[in-house]
Amino acid sequence: MTQPSTDTASPQPPINPAHAQQAAQVVWAHWQSGQVLAALPSACRPMTAAQGYAAQAQLPVVSGRQVVGWKIAATSANGQAHINVSGPLAGRMLSGQMLDSGATVPSEGNRMRVAEPEFAFTMGQDLPPQATPYNQQQVMAAVASLHPALELPDSRLEPFTSAGEAQLLADNACARHFVLGPAAPDGWRDLNLSAYPVHARVEHGPALKYTRDGTGGNVLGDPRIALTWLANQLSSLGITLEKGHVVTTGTCMVPLELQPGDSASADYGPLGRVEMIFSET
Repeated sequence: MTQPSTDTASPQPPINPAHAQQAAQVVWAHWQSGQVLAALPSACRPMTAAQGYAAQAQLPVVSGRQVVGWKIAATSANGQAHINVSGPLAGRMLSGQMLDSGATVPSEGNRMRVAEPEFAFTMGQDLPPQATPYNQQQVMAAVASLHPALELPDSRLEPFTSAGEAQLLADNACARHFVLGPAAPDGWRDLNLSAYPVHARVEHGPALKYTRDGTGGNVLGDPRIALTWLANQLSSLGITLEKGHVVTTGTCMVPLELQPGDSASADYGPLGRVEMIFSET
């Protein structure tokens, strides 16, 4: 006879909507003031990923901004080790955070001071929550376009490397500014994005500071795998990945260290190029 389960794991604590909103208010206030905090107040501090995502979901409410897309943090083993998490994290990109290629990105208050060359996708169809996981073919069929992109993350937690998954999720997975390049030409679907090379440059005025190289394989093995992960993560949270939303899939190389006044560019060869200036102040 089969023995009954002896699993005594504690159930996940319930999500308190008032605590989630309070956490979001604290995070947003610190973003607006430029101040940092060692930890969210104990009264509203998320302790689980579910609580962290619940707090993050309140950011559009407390900020009055719209969700225009999603970012994925920690899509490499090195990235996960750096912030002490066991897997990728999803964050919302809010209106006012997304800029076009060539933009000057504010440096004031940004403590991370890095740019991350990424593969980004614009969705052409909704992917609503469903009972079974989406496969990669279904997700890619819903994509409208591929773009070269640069993400400039940051956090209000200090030190963010030891804040933990739940608080990092409440802090919107370190989303700050994002630079979107032009849509890649037709034919990108036939390319092996896992092995696709990206070449980046950081300059100060006319002087080259350094170059760096990476591939799509540094993004969970393939940017399309990362996008599929996000679609299923949102589905598990009861969230639709919406038509028109942009998803940036994580850095494809060691992040580019920046100082105010630097410019950064990432060359994706036939897929295009993206560039930005990190403001002097």
